[in-house]
Amino acid sequence: MYVCSCFGVTEQQVKQHAEDGACTPRRIASACKAGTDCGSCVRRIQELLGRGASPRREPTGEGRPLLPNLSNADLGLDEAA
Repeated sequence: MYVCSCFGVTEQQVKQHAEDGACTPRRIASACKAGTDCGSCVRRIQELLGRGASPRREPTGEGRPLLPNLSNADLGLDEAA
């Protein structure tokens, strides 16, 4: 099945390039031009590379703000300004 209609690149070709070390969509593009014209195949290439659904990362500090609640005075800001 074709992944990239613009350059006639198949799923098998993308998988082969990935096995040969092209592990990102940009490297796949360098290897066979897939994803460099209209771009409609980039998501499918990401899926084939196992990058389809990236897990959301938890914020640093388990969701707590990195800085405590500071007032304008604490920051040296003039509240009248």
